[in-house]
Amino acid sequence: MADVTEIRLIDPEGDSRPAETIEAAIAAPGMHHAEVRYAYGADCLPGPEEQGAGIWRYRGLLPLGPGPVRYPLPVGGTPLLAPPGLRAALGTPELYLKDETRGPSGSNKDRATALVLEYGLRRGVAAATCASTGNVASSLALGAAAAGMRAYVFVPAEVSDAKLRLMLLAGAEVFRVEQGYEAAFRLSRAAARAFGWLDRNTGVNPLTVEAKKTVAFEIWEQLGRSLPDVVVAPIGDGPTLAALAKGFRELQACGATSRVPRLIGVQSEGCAPVYSAWRGAARAIGGAPGTIAEGIAVPEPVSLFVVQRDVRESGGTILAVPDEEILAAIPALLSGAGVCAEPAGAAAYAGLQRAVAAGLVERGERIVTLVTGSGFKTPQYLRPLRTTRSIRGELAEVVAALT
Repeated sequence: MADVTEIRLIDPEGDSRPAETIEAAIAAPGMHHAEVRYAYGADCLPGPEEQGAGIWRYRGLLPLGPGPVRYPLPVGGTPLLAPPGLRAALGTPELYLKDETRGPSGSNKDRATALVLEYGLRRGVAAATCASTGNVASSLALGAAAAGMRAYVFVPAEVSDAKLRLMLLAGAEVFRVEQGYEAAFRLSRAAARAFGWLDRNTGVNPLTVEAKKTVAFEIWEQLGRSLPDVVVAPIGDGPTLAALAKGFRELQACGATSRVPRLIGVQSEGCAPVYSAWRGAARAIGGAPGTIAEGIAVPEPVSLFVVQRDVRESGGTILAVPDEEILAAIPALLSGAGVCAEPAGAAAYAGLQRAVAAGLVERGERIVTLVTGSGFKTPQYLRPLRTTRSIRGELAEVVAALT
């Protein structure tokens, strides 16, 4: 592990303060994005022939000491797909999809859960908590069950039924909060302090960002130790995109690359506080979420400042797309790439389509788009564009239908 040189807690307005340790950062009150910095060098990254799988391959840039990994579920190492159907449909011959639906609970949240619970296992922690619109809670419920820990999750009352069932089946204690996500977030943090639970909340626990940045490292290795021109990712609370930016910056700091890719963040028009701030609104305007993309429906994002800083420094932009375009992206991903995405997971591809049409992304650029969550947990949005053919059971009927 590289030496940690600094930990900063950055609030949504951009004010920051130091934290002495990972423990102090996790316990610090308030709403902030925790950012860890290291003594960077080429030896922080694994060599091409070095063994190691998943996120643990990059433990040289994770705040994790020596010793075997105790977390039992395989996490990370998700495929970078080169989908011929989508490439042809969009006219983008170097389009790739980073398919994060392959994790234990079907989302990129599994990376953060793994590192947080590994930290807890090493310290004998018995229980962990989080607030979530659905995916984080599902991930923590499954991860805690596998690790022999208890999970206490706080979710908005309107949480997806499929995700709720998954949490309950995994044995989590679930609190449905009528006042919404922000109230759930505050309650989870307060409960962590009151009961001594491990706080797994996204952004405020620096381990969540540290784990998610491994996506950037994997993209770099999967592209032959080179970087794309553009990376497109959804924005909810913000740490997914901020972690990507951090990972690319750290590759540059370690001497592995001389540049970073442009970042394009995508929100739903039904809940777009980061987009509103990016466009110059006096304050982030989120309001009550009015989108089917519940995984990114966060009216008061914890990483508001950090995400805008990272996108600006990369030369990228932030977009908002209507739910209709997100819905249309779901069958496009299935038929063009064989990837089943939930609305939040399909948002980045919807944003890419708009960016290409607007000339924000050149068709010949090397593009990576994140698919962050599986559509198998939101079956109500799997709406086929085709119908079945009813036949009695004779081959002649098949021939007739196909001619």
